[in-house]
Amino acid sequence: MSTKTVALAADHGGFELKNLLKADLEEQGLEVLDLGTNSSDSVDYPDFAQALAEAILDGRAGRGVLVCGTGIGIGIAANRYPEIRAAIAHHTTDARLCRQHNDANVICFGARTTGPEVARDCLRVFLETEFEGGRHSRRIEKMSKRP
Repeated sequence: MSTKTVALAADHGGFELKNLLKADLEEQGLEVLDLGTNSSDSVDYPDFAQALAEAILDGRAGRGVLVCGTGIGIGIAANRYPEIRAAIAHHTTDARLCRQHNDANVICFGARTTGPEVARDCLRVFLETEFEGGRHSRRIEKMSKRP
């Protein structure tokens, strides 16, 4: 798995924020896998959540960033895959705890609900925070199994 590669995807509502976060990641020297969308033309967010999930599952990326208008729809779509643990972050505490306790491998943002500076801070914390393991590991194992 390419742990240094971060996959990004967004629908039309998240297009601008995705590009801002992409520039930040590239500035930090991280490899970025941009899965679109590449304009503000209307698209369907489940398609982009699927592309990102597949990039993580096949090892092209270690973590991912999804953006839509609220972060809700695209996060729900990504969480259809048992191996994906996508969490919406509205502040850095969310970003830290979703990594420490839930081993989230995808962070979701709502471009209409989360300002760009907050999203930048959350993404930085998400990428810097390690999973604690311990008692949290058995919970992650339960979520990662297909029913």
